[in-house]
Amino acid sequence: MKTVVVIGGGITGLSAMYYLDKAVKEKDLDMKLVLIEADEQLGGKIKTIKSGEFIMEAGADSIVARKQNVAPFLAELNLDKEVVYNATGTSFIHTEGVLKQIPADAVFGIPSSLESLAKSELVSAEAKVEALKDFYLVNDSFTKDDSIGAFLEAFLGKELVEKQIAPVLSGVYSGKLQDLTIASTLPYLLDYKDEYGSIIRGIEENRKQVQGSGNKKFLSFKNGLGTIIHKLEEKLEYAEVWKNTKAEKISKEDGRYRISFSDKEDLVTDYLILSTPHSAAHKLLQDEELAKEFEQLKASSLISIYMGFTIPDSLLPADGTGYITSEESDLTCNACTWTSRKWSHTSENNMLLVRLFYKSSSPAYEELKNLSEQELVKVALSDIERSLGITSEPVSSQVTKWQDNMPNYSLKHHQSVEKLEQRLDQAFPGIFLAGCSYYGVGIPDCIANGKKTAERIIDELR
Repeated sequence: MKTVVVIGGGITGLSAMYYLDKAVKEKDLDMKLVLIEADEQLGGKIKTIKSGEFIMEAGADSIVARKQNVAPFLAELNLDKEVVYNATGTSFIHTEGVLKQIPADAVFGIPSSLESLAKSELVSAEAKVEALKDFYLVNDSFTKDDSIGAFLEAFLGKELVEKQIAPVLSGVYSGKLQDLTIASTLPYLLDYKDEYGSIIRGIEENRKQVQGSGNKKFLSFKNGLGTIIHKLEEKLEYAEVWKNTKAEKISKEDGRYRISFSDKEDLVTDYLILSTPHSAAHKLLQDEELAKEFEQLKASSLISIYMGFTIPDSLLPADGTGYITSEESDLTCNACTWTSRKWSHTSENNMLLVRLFYKSSSPAYEELKNLSEQELVKVALSDIERSLGITSEPVSSQVTKWQDNMPNYSLKHHQSVEKLEQRLDQAFPGIFLAGCSYYGVGIPDCIANGKKTAERIIDELR
């Protein structure tokens, strides 16, 4: 019997274990399976919290619906009837003291047509004229390993990128556009530029594919995103799940690997999936040759603050779902989601529920990270008053700090991951890296990565 261990019970590690467990049942493979999680519950960055009439997501709040692996996976888990979709509406950018609408048909703030560009309230007439160079400038140098910020500025102009695109795209990928690659963000934009001669024309020609089918762009579940975590855990028939268990060290032992713990007997395994943040994997392996590449991988921090009120969310601007702040904004937060408006299942009586984000890329973060939860709620209330004019006190709040836990795919990310894989294959055969630190930050990407990693082990065993 071979032993397979997964360290890290987030969505990637849990998905990997689900497919390993399934292989034991369906392919009659002789495996001992162990899933190890340092926290008291599985889920990682998926953490649903219920407070009174409110449902709050301390981490990720949705799944991108258009990813091809999503629908089959949810059907397999019998979660189809639990699915809820986001309400669509106007998104804003808070700039120069007011909320300005992002063009409704823009893709991550990028105009999807000439009409979309012309109607923008966020940039000047001169910037709109400059963006027209996208239709005649030829790409003769950019590859997918280049900066997405430099690429967009080259063809759409500096003002459009800084005032309309960067606030949106930087918010999604948690980093400055100049430091993020095309490959790790929106690789299809380069394909569009090369095929259609224009980024804007490419988006227009592929509108359905890029914007998704209808309004159902994101999904969650009636009882919160944690539903998928509970369902996956329920499906594990053969795997042992060790919670509140922190691995301390991994060492080689006669072609196998010994995992040491502070309060538990050592565990020896044949295969090991490290589905942890890269910093934790680095610490466990303690390998000098891997250190250089691990240190190239970057992570940022985030503070998330929910506040629930006993006032109706109809007091918000009509048809709005939230805003992002620009560099010209006087607010401290980086973004604010009007959660009860965007996700009706999160507020039982349609009372106002908002979520504010404070990122380590903000100059204010160094001070914010040392504040108490009560002090942070006061900062959030000030932002809500200045942006929305709401002065009520919240009846419920939830503060979550994700310190050095949000992956940033820098320009050298792909090369560093490739070198890590090569070194692991040579020095640690049977150990695999998995998760959002390396292979994609979205939940569908994590599920796909977990499945792919499990299948590598299953193929070897067969």
